[in-house]
Amino acid sequence: MINKKQERNVLSKPCILIVDDRHDIFLSTSFVLEDNGYSPLEANSPEQARDAIKHNHIDLILLDMNYSRDITSGEEGIEFLSWLSQSEYSIPVVAMTAWSNVELAVKAMQLGAGDFIEKPWKNQRLLQIIKHQLTLSSLQQQNQKLQQRLEPEYQQGYAWRSPCMLQLMKQINNIAATDVNVLLTGENGTGKSQLAEKIHTLSKYQSGPFISVNMGAISETLFESEMFGHKKGSFTDAKSNRIGRIELANHGTLFLDEIANIPLSQQAKLLRVLESGQYEVLGSSHTQQMNTRIISATNADLKKLIHNEQFREDLFYRLNTLEFRVPSLQERTLDIVPLAEYFIQIFAHKYQRPTITLTEQAQDILCNYAWPGNIRELSHLMERAVLLSQSDQICAEDLSMITPVNDDHQPNDTITMMTLEQAERKLIKQALATSDNNITQAANLLGLTKSSLYRRLEKYDDIQR
Repeated sequence: MINKKQERNVLSKPCILIVDDRHDIFLSTSFVLEDNGYSPLEANSPEQARDAIKHNHIDLILLDMNYSRDITSGEEGIEFLSWLSQSEYSIPVVAMTAWSNVELAVKAMQLGAGDFIEKPWKNQRLLQIIKHQLTLSSLQQQNQKLQQRLEPEYQQGYAWRSPCMLQLMKQINNIAATDVNVLLTGENGTGKSQLAEKIHTLSKYQSGPFISVNMGAISETLFESEMFGHKKGSFTDAKSNRIGRIELANHGTLFLDEIANIPLSQQAKLLRVLESGQYEVLGSSHTQQMNTRIISATNADLKKLIHNEQFREDLFYRLNTLEFRVPSLQERTLDIVPLAEYFIQIFAHKYQRPTITLTEQAQDILCNYAWPGNIRELSHLMERAVLLSQSDQICAEDLSMITPVNDDHQPNDTITMMTLEQAERKLIKQALATSDNNITQAANLLGLTKSSLYRRLEKYDDIQR
């Protein structure tokens, strides 16, 4: 009986499926493979091979082309290759036969075989072919992952001044090297995603990928496909294999933004992965192991959602091993002007503008503004000001689109005096009125997906449609 340690060792070795109706071929080949760090698996017919593929993770197939029907045509091997090329499995194949047949070799290669070897072979030649095919397969998988990644670029040149941020960064530096799950909370636009990237760059996963997922943009029906991936043919529109976000983030960090927007029906599936570290690709029975750091973020009150039975309490405790609140920009008054100057420098370089500075009046306006959109709003404002500036200075007139809040100037934009929840209600009502209650158009106006807008309408059940 194989114990757990032996099982882990077997799973860590590349598995080579040897498809041949002669057991002595399997035995002699398996000895060579085992001595060179591979795990051999036997199938004495193409039918057995199909079954083995469905129930095991196979890294490469050594396929004999001839079986019971005859010993020269390779018909059964060709049928198997044809089936494999149309299936959801992407496994490199090395075809083998005791008969030298150029035409058969060409047919096998056309149907997806990576190489061809004649019996009897030299062991060194066989091992070279296997190593080469496994390397090619690994590169193809890496290329597919790279094509699917959406890794944002991160500017790390700014040093915080405000005491609240200095304290937060000190805490982040202390825990970043661990692999515990982190939950970041705070208002929209406070820089939670940038902070998640900062944690990644300081962690032991820094050499791996940083994969960011906006959970509010994933529809309930596509949740499993997006997160776990799918095999070709696993559902109607699955025209090809897709690697899930969890696998893309393997040996790296998976950042789950807007975590509160995960549909309740899908939260249990995410919880299972976090608890066991295991998941299955949609359409596959093979269990995969997750080796990923999880960082999540939300601007919602998760405890309130838990009380309203809209968020699972057990999932909350899995996500918030460590929880950090990211301060609003209004709480970082010492950073407003330096951060604005930092953004000006970035955008001036981006748009090839000369050095631009802020006048004292412009600085006063920035410091006296409420910043409901936080750092994101400041960044957008500075980009606009750089683009529209007619001189080497940004003055008060260049910032006329924002309203200072102080004793002398009362805001005429009443949204700055609302809570975020009140502002969200108001904007949703306006979008619905403008679009004549067309959900799709209203969602577009708000920059949301249709499913995200529906969830907000469920949250604010007093909004009339």
